[in-house]
Amino acid sequence: MALRLVLATANLDKVREIERIFGEVGSIELIDRPADVADVEETGATLLENARLKAQALVTATGVAAVADDTGLSVDALDGAPGVRSARFAGEHATYSENVGKVLAELDHVADADRAARFSTVALISFPDGSEWSCEGVIEGAIARAPQGSEGFGYDPIFLPQGGDGRTFAEMTLEEKNALSHRGRAFRSLAGLLAEAGLLAE
Repeated sequence: MALRLVLATANLDKVREIERIFGEVGSIELIDRPADVADVEETGATLLENARLKAQALVTATGVAAVADDTGLSVDALDGAPGVRSARFAGEHATYSENVGKVLAELDHVADADRAARFSTVALISFPDGSEWSCEGVIEGAIARAPQGSEGFGYDPIFLPQGGDGRTFAEMTLEEKNALSHRGRAFRSLAGLLAEAGLLAE
């Protein structure tokens, strides 16, 4: 029997990536976040704390094990910002393009050699008995000078991952991005832990 997990995110962009990554593993049944569950306020000081808040809220609301993640972009020239506030960098209800625009504006006079950055994702599963499993995935890279590509979401149009071929995440297919990305690494590691613990059906 597949492990049933309710998704803590209602972000359809994230849902698509998580479904594709876990789909490669098999033995995991993902349940959509119920529409009547209120948004969780991300008050944590770290990605781990925010992922835990979101997962535990869904466990409380549904009684089913829940999977959540929190992701941050850290730019060296911005002293690690936007970090845990990546989704709200340009304001509480900022759009993807507004957040991208603010990062580019703050890096406007920063040389190419000094535009190093990294994406980090913490993926976490919370179970009704109070136990949890979590993994972190990180990808190093740099910030482009202008948005490039129309795929992906968030900061993908300006993130040039190490190990790629000079394209941003937004210029890659979903499969190409997942093979390299912070989210792909975090969720594949999480699936590996579940398999090692015997929580996934053969």
